[in-house]
Amino acid sequence: MRIAFASKDNIHINQHFGWCKEFYIYEIKDDSFSFIKSVDSSIEIEDEIEKLNYKIECCEGCDILYVQQIGPKASLMVKASKIFPMQSSSENEKIEDILNKLIKMKENPPIWMRRLIG
Repeated sequence: MRIAFASKDNIHINQHFGWCKEFYIYEIKDDSFSFIKSVDSSIEIEDEIEKLNYKIECCEGCDILYVQQIGPKASLMVKASKIFPMQSSSENEKIEDILNKLIKMKENPPIWMRRLIG
């Protein structure tokens, strides 16, 4: 399972999806996680739909997108591209904490997660 995090520092989930300049990609395998890569998403695009498509392309190959905020239109577009969007509960939420929660969730996964791992 691959997760893209919208972050300014690769520590906290602290970026809005549409404004994110870099996504940090992690992978969960079994009971551990590892950092895969960072993806530059800093190209400025005026057209909203083109900008959202570009941001989604930056997260290609991921199963989950974790952001501080995401608009309703963007959320629908992300879902349509087979990536599950999630919002952090606070700007101080740490990537490592979310990865550990997702690993723990796999023990008794919610329906949305079953689709990803099944």
